[in-house]
Amino acid sequence: MASAVNKREIMINNEVSDAERKQALDIKKANSFKQKDEALITSIYTADPSAHVFNNKIYIYPSHDIETDNAINDDGDHFAMRDYHVLSIENDTNEVIDHGVALSLENVKWASKQLWAPDAAHKNGTYYFYFPARDLEGIFRIGVATSLSPAGPFIAEDSYIEGSFSIDPAIFEDDDGSYYLYFGGLWGGQLQNWHQGQFSSKDQYPADDQASLPAKMAKLSDDMLSLAEPVKDIVILDEDGNAITTEDNERRFFEASWVHKYNGKYYFSYSTGDTHNIAYGIGDNPYGPFVYQGVILNPVLGWTNHHSIVSHQGKWFLFYHDSTLSKGQTHLRCVKKTELLHDENGKIITITAYE
Repeated sequence: MASAVNKREIMINNEVSDAERKQALDIKKANSFKQKDEALITSIYTADPSAHVFNNKIYIYPSHDIETDNAINDDGDHFAMRDYHVLSIENDTNEVIDHGVALSLENVKWASKQLWAPDAAHKNGTYYFYFPARDLEGIFRIGVATSLSPAGPFIAEDSYIEGSFSIDPAIFEDDDGSYYLYFGGLWGGQLQNWHQGQFSSKDQYPADDQASLPAKMAKLSDDMLSLAEPVKDIVILDEDGNAITTEDNERRFFEASWVHKYNGKYYFSYSTGDTHNIAYGIGDNPYGPFVYQGVILNPVLGWTNHHSIVSHQGKWFLFYHDSTLSKGQTHLRCVKKTELLHDENGKIITITAYE
């Protein structure tokens, strides 16, 4: 199998992107999918759902997909999102509430476009909303906005988090009250453009047999607005203790970091990108390393696969998205929810979204 790097070079040379190829296939077969889970909301297109329990209620922080004339390509230019909505689920009725626009591009001074997958956290009465966007020079950074309500609206800080880069912020709160920021994404997420803390317009990947580009993380400062330490790598190991390699694109990290804790162990889950799995590893602390365990969610309809995991009222749930609502259009997605189960050994039972 060609590595992710080589596959991308092949697609560029053939002038057919992976995103275009996948969408063409998905549109053809969209009507044949019998979905197990209905879209949580159908009045707007939503994706990348980050779910948290605040005030004993599930709140969901998705990106807001929109129609666009931008070309479909592997840098994700067709993901042209300009604002965020917040959703919540009523405990008694399971009714999904759309709380409306929580943050808009025009209210973020440092950002130029593409409000991609966000996340949120709560500390001492304040809700913090973390989001990626391209800065005025076209480089992805991670910003933060605050509110006194989990539903927003949120007021963005004047600048992005110093030292942040790439996409897909995810916040993990540990039992001791520490908060950690995880982030990173390949291709359009620009992770391959960062080396020794410097951005380069040239893509650089490790060799196929070398350790793959890692996800990034850092502990957050007490103010939740800055990094408390230098950015660190998240290493994913195979069963023999070796780092997952670049060519192993069925298992290597691509984007969509998430961390949850179960029975004292730390679970780092992520998307494998062009192979479309949600996979995971288990570690003994928030920094890893994490030993690869398997697939949480098999590929869904659509080019991307992005998720979150949360516990509520004694059950665990997986939130994810697909393109069933738009009949296979990869940039017009809908968020869904399904129960997630850990077996007696702590392994996650693999989920398939369709009959």
